[in-house]
Amino acid sequence: MRLFCFPYAGGGASIFRGWNQYLPTGVEVWSVQLPGRGGRYRETPYGNMCALVNDLAQAIKPFLDRPFCIFGHSLGAIVSFEVCHALRQEFDLNVDHLFVSGAGGPHLPRSTPDTHHLPDDQFITKLRALNGTPPEVWEHPELLRIMLTTLRADFKLAETYACLARLPLDCRITAFGGLEDNLVSRQDLESWQIQTTNSLDVWFLPGDHFFLHTCESLLLQILHRETKRIINADQKLKC
Repeated sequence: MRLFCFPYAGGGASIFRGWNQYLPTGVEVWSVQLPGRGGRYRETPYGNMCALVNDLAQAIKPFLDRPFCIFGHSLGAIVSFEVCHALRQEFDLNVDHLFVSGAGGPHLPRSTPDTHHLPDDQFITKLRALNGTPPEVWEHPELLRIMLTTLRADFKLAETYACLARLPLDCRITAFGGLEDNLVSRQDLESWQIQTTNSLDVWFLPGDHFFLHTCESLLLQILHRETKRIINADQKLKC
């Protein structure tokens, strides 16, 4: 099976480097590299959620010839959710399992003010408070300039997003949260239940909003167990 992974705002495919070796044999990790970062840093980042989701669905569709799951953290969780709906609507393809991390249900109203339009100094202050930007970014003005453009676009995606009323998904959803994350509460994670007719599992791991880095090993243990369960279930169906 394939596990497609979507990063948080400003993040790239490197977030998921090495995940392959911690998941069951047969699970391929496909890390999504969006424009404006990594090897695509010269490309203009998306500022519109619909355009991003439509292009992502078209891009990964040829690789959905086997069971697949999707993982996304923070902004990536919302993108993942929308991609699941796009794949179902456009291609009648259903994800086996959706893993959402560091994000409440997409239907919840925003509880924080918009930041993507703030002057650089105020925007940087907000970024520092989130504690998710690598320290070396602050030390290199040119890198910071590039990252600010990408981060503003990503924050705009999140802050202008509106969840449409649609039939819920029918896949299992697993939601991860950080015990010290003051942005996403237990109630926020549990609200994902209305987005699926299937079951919801909620896990809280040690750490703040970026627990997927500080508690990566435990997160991968859970992903290992869940993806192995999916593989075993698929093999039983084939038998």
